[in-house]
Amino acid sequence: MQPHYAYLANSSGLKVGMTRASQIPTRWLDQGAAQALLCFRVPTRRQAGLVEVAFKRYVADRTDWRKLLVGDPEPLDLKAWQHGLLDRCGDALGENMTADEQPVTLLADEEAHAFVYPVLTYPKRVSSFNFDKTARIEGTLLGIKGQYVILDTGVLNIRKFAGYYVTLTV
Repeated sequence: MQPHYAYLANSSGLKVGMTRASQIPTRWLDQGAAQALLCFRVPTRRQAGLVEVAFKRYVADRTDWRKLLVGDPEPLDLKAWQHGLLDRCGDALGENMTADEQPVTLLADEEAHAFVYPVLTYPKRVSSFNFDKTARIEGTLLGIKGQYVILDTGVLNIRKFAGYYVTLTV
C-alpha cells in the first residue's frame, strides 16, 4: 500500500516496469537502462501492476540480459511511446481501476532520463560466469552495466551472487 510508479525504459529494447519512489533511479540503473520515463504515479502496488499488465500487451516487461550486454540500444522516443500506449491502453486502464481506489496520476510533463555506463568494450558473444560452478574467475575488467560486471572472459551478474564471500585481486 505504498505509492509506486509505472515507467518505460530502454535497456535491451523498450520495456514497461514498476517501482517504489525510493527505488528511482536505482531500479533503472540496476536494469542497465539507457533511457527511462516515469509514466504514472499510483497509490498502490496493485494499481502499478494493472498499468504494467495493460502496457505489456504491446511492449516487453523483461530485459533481455544477453542483448543488454552486447551494446547500447537504439535511442527511443519514450514520450511518443507513452502517448501511443495511452491511446492503445486507455480503455483497459479505465476498466481495471475500481471506484474505491485512489486515482492514477498521468505524468505527462515528465522528461526522459538518460544513462551512460562505464563500458570500454562490449563482448561479441555473451557467456556468463557462475560461482557455484567456477570458484575462480579471471579476466580484464571492460565495464559495468546494470548488475553485470563485464570482463574480457565473460560476464558476471553480481546481484545473483549477493551474500557470497569474494576476494578481488588486482
